[in-house]
Order: sequence, then structure tokens, then C-alpha cells
Amino acid sequence: MKLQRKGTRHAHRGVIGVESAIVMIAFVIVAAALAFVVLNMGFTTSQKAKTTIIAGLGESSSSMQVAGKVIGVGCTTSAGGCSSTPYLNATAYPIKITSGGDAVDLSAATTAVRYLSNAIEYDDVYAGPITATEYRSLTSALDQADAESSSDFDDFNNAQPMTGSVVANTAAFIYWSVQTTANAVLDQGEHAVLVVAFEDGERPTSLDTVRVEIIPATGASLSVERQVPTITTSVVDLG
Repeated sequence: MKLQRKGTRHAHRGVIGVESAIVMIAFVIVAAALAFVVLNMGFTTSQKAKTTIIAGLGESSSSMQVAGKVIGVGCTTSAGGCSSTPYLNATAYPIKITSGGDAVDLSAATTAVRYLSNAIEYDDVYAGPITATEYRSLTSALDQADAESSSDFDDFNNAQPMTGSVVANTAAFIYWSVQTTANAVLDQGEHAVLVVAFEDGERPTSLDTVRVEIIPATGASLSVERQVPTITTSVVDLG
């Protein structure tokens, strides 16, 4: 007759139970580690996607908008050579930053101004910004363009489109009508004006279409297109 020592079977069961628990704990730890890695990769991917989307939206939307009526400087007198056919000597486009938009650097090194009309197309006519102070009238801004010492403004030498003296070559500049900081950056709350002055043989006349495009270093460009109405006065409302 074989005798079995009491408690032996229970002891083996206890060891097997401990080993199973250890294996299970190991599996739980490994699973938790893998889950952390997966979640971390997911968060990283989501953050990169968010950054890419934000950057894409910034590039596809312009931070600038037209901030009022576009006006033209009409030439209707014989003194300006316009007695038979009235022309525009210049156009002025008021601009500002859109609500919630980012500031825009309008320096000549980072910005281009494209101009198109019925017969003329220029990739860049931008001389640069005039930033020393605010100018409350187009006449005073054009006087300052004539006075600028930079060679970039040579086309404005001895020119005053408001009185019939046109520029040597079609050219553009930007001045500030409302300015908080004297620099080339257009900030929230500031107002600027893009002026395009035309040389004698490139002045638009009635029913011509004129288009300008401000192309900054970042963000989408701002395009403004207008049809020239009948020119009967020195100040022409282009809408």
C-alpha cells in the first residue's frame, strides 16, 4: 500500500499558480509598453498633421484685404496731354490685415507687385515701401516718392501724377496712412496704400481693365482687378 504525503499536491498547484501569474504580469507589462509606443506615435503623427494643415492654410489664405475704395488719378486736361483722350496717371489701392491675419513684411526684398492691363504685363514694378511716417494724402505720398534717395525710386524723380507729370517708367510703392510702428511690416490696425503710377505710353483709359497682385514672401497673394470707368474728373472712383 502506497502512502502519499499530505499537502504535496497542493504545493505543486501553488507553484503553477505563481508561475502563471508571473507570465500574465509580463504579458500585461509588454502590452502596456506596446500600447504606449503606439499611442505616442499616434500623438506625434497627429501633431505633425496639425502643423502641416496650419501651414497649408497659412499659405493658401491671404493676410491682406482691400480696405476701401480703389481710386484713380484722372488726366483730362491738355496740360497733361489728355485733352482728346482722358487717361489715368496713377491708381491707389488701400489695404490692411484681415481680421485674425498675420502681419506682412512689405519690404522690397520680400515682396513683389505684379501689374497687368489690357496690353501691358509686368512681373514686378515694386520700388519698395515708404515707412518714415504716415501720409494722409496721395499727393504728399507721391511728393515723398520723388524725394526718396534710394535708386529704386528713380522712376519717380520730378514726377507728380496728381498735377500731370508722369513717371519715367511704370512703377509702384506702398505708404502708410495709419501707422503704429515705423517699419516695412503691415500690422493689425495699420492701413497702407499701394500706389501704381503709369508712364506716358502705358496709362489706362476708359473701359480698360487694370489688375495688381501683391505677392508677399509667405501666404497667398492679394489680387485686385478693376475696370476703368469713364474718366471725367481728376479723382476717379474705381470701386
